Amino acid sequence: MFHLSSASSRAGMNKVVLWSEETVSVWLTDQGLQEYAEPLRNCDGAALLNLTADDFQRPPLSRVTSDGGRHLLEKMETLKMEHHIDAHKNGHANGHVVLSHDGNASKVLRNGAANGFHKELVKIAIPEATSPQFPAEWGKTAVALVYALFCFAMTTVIISVVHERVPPKEETPPLPDKFFDVFERVGWAFTVCEINGMILMILWIVQWSLLKHKSIVGRRFCFIVGTLYLYRCITMYVTTLPVPGLHFRCSPKVHGDWESQMRRVMKMIAGGGLTITGSHNLCGDYLYSGHTVMLTLTYLFMKEYSPRRFWWYHWGCWALCAVGVFCILLAHDHYTIDVVVAYFIATRLFWWYHTMANQQALKETAQTNFFTRVWWYRFFRYLEENVPGVVPRSFVKPFSWRSLQWGHVKYTRIDSD
Repeated sequence: MFHLSSASSRAGMNKVVLWSEETVSVWLTDQGLQEYAEPLRNCDGAALLNLTADDFQRPPLSRVTSDGGRHLLEKMETLKMEHHIDAHKNGHANGHVVLSHDGNASKVLRNGAANGFHKELVKIAIPEATSPQFPAEWGKTAVALVYALFCFAMTTVIISVVHERVPPKEETPPLPDKFFDVFERVGWAFTVCEINGMILMILWIVQWSLLKHKSIVGRRFCFIVGTLYLYRCITMYVTTLPVPGLHFRCSPKVHGDWESQMRRVMKMIAGGGLTITGSHNLCGDYLYSGHTVMLTLTYLFMKEYSPRRFWWYHWGCWALCAVGVFCILLAHDHYTIDVVVAYFIATRLFWWYHTMANQQALKETAQTNFFTRVWWYRFFRYLEENVPGVVPRSFVKPFSWRSLQWGHVKYTRIDSD
């Protein structure tokens, strides 16, 4: 594990040409440019200083951002100036190198006199390279959390309403499904799905708690989850599908008794909407699958906000997600179309949101920015307007044994991209 704080990286910035490939990767992360860490993984300090604008017009750098590497080139200009000063400071501190007519350097006098001429020391102020700031803004995170909780509660209410409209399975049999034709129903499969989902959620909560920028990542997760459940309210309400299998045991209908419906809603919310908790015995919430949404979304966030070298962790989470989704269909608790639509909407919303959040140009209203036409764009701007770029995959340990002994909480960087 490689440790390099921002202060130490700035201290060694005058020797950029001596940087190793790992040092370059850490510097990119400190500058909020970790999206370049993968394409520049074999680039040392000398190669970094030799990068030009033309290099960003060709793969793989041309595929990183759409700004032609402008942000990285600006950072590198400061590095080049400091490297230039460092490379020439010997012999310039108290005088100047003077070239003779034949091109050879003449002797440099300690008091600045060369060949009888007095030279004044010229000082050039070099701006210090600073890492972009990522303000926490916990108030915005709280707003996103309230939004997610509201959408989840609204989904539960809609499920209770839709349950009253589901046709009896004796009158309307399940719709034909190709997956059901190939695979027989396995009764315990849905339990495996929900166990996998709980494992992924616990792992994600632990990972999120260790993130340095947990406030930004937390509000992104809340917003995307809330929006997906809001969309689910609409699709469930407008089209009510019959039960996918005759094994379903749906609760009796209450026929307009709102008090009974509210009791069912509260019971479902208390149980997290899971079948294994005994809280979900309503029918009709098929299009699209909420379990698929949570399985897919937790995996996407866990992979996006963890170091890329943790391939074993990514593959393990992917396996839990894939097995969980397969078990949904194997249990015949959702039609295949429910799972396909859920996967499509969850992945696209995740990718669209992060593309918009990582590109400063997409946070500005312009005729060429068609993302401004989406209904949640103003909410997105509110949440992301002060985030300067790609959020670093940095982790912290909130406290250590020594900090507990002294009664102080210290944040220590333990990992990066």
